[in-house]
Amino acid sequence: MNLESPKVTTNKSQQELYNFLTEVENYKQLMPDSIEKFEVTKPNTFLFGLKGMPEIELAIKETVEPELVVLGSTSDKFNFSLNIIIEQNGDNSDAQLLFDGKFNAMVAMMAKGPLKKFINTLSENLATL
Repeated sequence: MNLESPKVTTNKSQQELYNFLTEVENYKQLMPDSIEKFEVTKPNTFLFGLKGMPEIELAIKETVEPELVVLGSTSDKFNFSLNIIIEQNGDNSDAQLLFDGKFNAMVAMMAKGPLKKFINTLSENLATL
């Protein structure tokens, strides 16, 4: 299952946004209002829980400075990655989130709506930094 957020413009330069996104504690600022738990569990790894959804642990799996940050699930049960593409746009930067999940058809059908809403919220919150 592949999902894309809208591309948003931030008030940060490409390098500033990259630096922000490579510090896992900063993801708390991007989470939806329905967040119930956020905890840094290891360097480059954090756990979060949203109301009505299971807790998910994400780790920074790959980075390409200053244009890409890849987050990946640490669970085999919920196998997905979230690529954050960062492009320079004058003094600002544009960001887009690309979700790639490997789910069976039933899980994909149930999760698609909430996941789309989640990545759109992360994207919108990037725009307000």
